[in-house]
Amino acid sequence: MAERYDLHLVSDATGETIHSVARACLAQFGSVEPSEHHWSLVRTVGQIDKVLNGISKDPGVVMFTIVDNALRIRLQDGCRSLRVPCIPVLDPTMATLANYFGIESRGEAGLQHALNAQYFERIDAMTYAMANDDGQSVWNLKHADLILVGVSRTSKTPTCMYLANRGIKAANVPYVPEIALPKELFELKSADAPLIVGLTNSPERLIQLRRNRLRSLSQQNETDYVKLEIVRREVADARRIFADYNWPVIDVARRSIEETAAAVMQLLEK
Repeated sequence: MAERYDLHLVSDATGETIHSVARACLAQFGSVEPSEHHWSLVRTVGQIDKVLNGISKDPGVVMFTIVDNALRIRLQDGCRSLRVPCIPVLDPTMATLANYFGIESRGEAGLQHALNAQYFERIDAMTYAMANDDGQSVWNLKHADLILVGVSRTSKTPTCMYLANRGIKAANVPYVPEIALPKELFELKSADAPLIVGLTNSPERLIQLRRNRLRSLSQQNETDYVKLEIVRREVADARRIFADYNWPVIDVARRSIEETAAAVMQLLEK
């Protein structure tokens, strides 16, 4: 049996940051899949003591993003007594920034989740993405920052939702064979018009994704939706439209949602 590894992720906020850092680091150790223990919203001494009790029962590496100095010291002292590694993942960055800015950090938990203007911009963008998903509300496309166009199963919806979490108003319009794209899409020609990006994928990969989709819907029959020659023609026709209108194209065949979104954001910056 594989050796068991316990990993404790301790945060004074939602835990998103520490989880992302841990995932990024663990990806470099492909054969290691530790049992993760998530400790979020840890903001009192009593909560720190509960965390230490949990660590004593399942000893393992501790990674934390706690900014309150008294809580940090208590956690680090407790881990030292338990003889487990304790990693303050934000410290190198915070120290460098403090030195560069010439000021101390505020040391307040959860500031990145404050209900400020940026927070409400993200909520507004997520509402927009849901209302303008899959070609809905085409009359509202002019209010987008970005419009994704692509054939079925090119990750348009999850990419839009990911971008919305960054405050980007993203709509998506599906390309369906023998059905014209909405005329509203081609009327966006002003200087401040949304960026339109075409998404594509390899026909073979699309067929695999589509078959999985049909299987999840308990539909086993072979249809044009998964026939290789028809899918190849569908992809070629979509690419032809992208080229005709000079829309930038992103091939999502070997990209995760996050990588596709990063490529889109680079295009937006340009």
